[in-house]
Amino acid sequence: MNIRTDLAHSAVKVAGSGAGSSMGAVLDTANAQDWVALDLAVRRLWVLPSTDWLGAGNPAPNEPSLAVALCHPDGRIRQAALASPGSAALLPLVAVRCADWVAPVREVARAVLRGALPGATPEMLGAAAAVILRVAQRRHGGFARELLAVVLQDDEIADALRGSADRAARRMGHRIAVERGRLSPADLARIAARDHDIVVQDLCADAALAGTRDGEEHGEIVRLLLGARQARVRAAGVTALNRTGDTGRATAFLADRSGLVRACARWVLRQHGVEPLSHYRSLCASPDVPPGAAAGLGECGSATDAELLLPLLAHPLGALRARAVWALRMLDAIEPTRIMPLLDDPSAAVVREASHALMPTAARIPEEWLRKRLATDRPRCVRVAAFRLLAAHGTAAQLRCFLTFLDDADPGLRARARTALHGWGPADATAVYATLPPTERAQVDALLDRAQASLGKEPLNRLRWCLGAPR
Repeated sequence: MNIRTDLAHSAVKVAGSGAGSSMGAVLDTANAQDWVALDLAVRRLWVLPSTDWLGAGNPAPNEPSLAVALCHPDGRIRQAALASPGSAALLPLVAVRCADWVAPVREVARAVLRGALPGATPEMLGAAAAVILRVAQRRHGGFARELLAVVLQDDEIADALRGSADRAARRMGHRIAVERGRLSPADLARIAARDHDIVVQDLCADAALAGTRDGEEHGEIVRLLLGARQARVRAAGVTALNRTGDTGRATAFLADRSGLVRACARWVLRQHGVEPLSHYRSLCASPDVPPGAAAGLGECGSATDAELLLPLLAHPLGALRARAVWALRMLDAIEPTRIMPLLDDPSAAVVREASHALMPTAARIPEEWLRKRLATDRPRCVRVAAFRLLAAHGTAAQLRCFLTFLDDADPGLRARARTALHGWGPADATAVYATLPPTERAQVDALLDRAQASLGKEPLNRLRWCLGAPR
């Protein structure tokens, strides 16, 4: 379990810095996970200073002092902190205490939450609601969740959750707004088009379309959805074109950058008797080919369509070259000799797709050709691709590659090599090592000797044993 002791130490430190200190100096007050982590971290501190956290004689201790008291391992201190006038300002921690394992503490916390939650500011309500949703799964967490449901009967309070920084609280706020019809279809479509949460996107897009009928309003809703940056929202808009049979607009999305949107566009066209394959073939044969057209041809074409895709491997646009390689792989039409030069492509996306395409035939690629691409003067994407292909190569090539990268300057490749060697041990390792020519065997022995500093004695001995090499 990852315990955020930094939050506890920070709270203890800030608590003694003065009466004006606030919780903003300790944690992100809009982050529900920070509040929950603070509670756990304070209780798990090995040594908690024996300070009067509630400030005897001082009716208003600063927020960090009160927060530490609300999370204190001693239930009597937690209970006294809840009775402090300032506890209502720390509703997220009061919500945590509503699920406290000590019954008297729970009862006081529930009374405080019942009185303070309806009048909380939108910011504090959002933070408290987010914490309540997190602790609702605890043994005694149901009360706060039920109280929150009662408070959210007020539409204005529920609407405040839609602006919460917490994902769970925002989802709840939007769900309530949809159920109660608080938002117009146009507002829902705008939210779907702008929001970054896929749950909110789906919820609002579906509600926007469900709330309209065919006509001018429906057309405006679809226009908003089709213009969204998020693929799921565009897909909802494209699917909605099936209702009106607007195959012309659906055709425009056959070459969308998203596979989901392309699939929805093909579905709409097929529902109205239009076969999209001919459109893809026309696009790929035209001088101005959109990258999504090559991908779409790979999704619904056949091996005979490879002739349209092969010329695109030399296209000036890197995104199109990458999609062409991907499409050829989908059509099972990869010719290794045509794809191997793309491992030196200036586009990292093309190199990545080329390495994926060559994986099934990696063992047939000359080892020396791949090893040249491991040189430190090569771009990292090329070195990573060569590493992956050598890792799928024969036993000897794998071992030489992994041993070579144990002391590489690239930390990512070093870690990959070390991880691979810890689990390495093909059944034919001994036979392969025994049949290596003397020069190659000496090379492997030298790499094994050099590997001790990186691997350690025991893992190295295990490798030697797998190979039948002298120890």
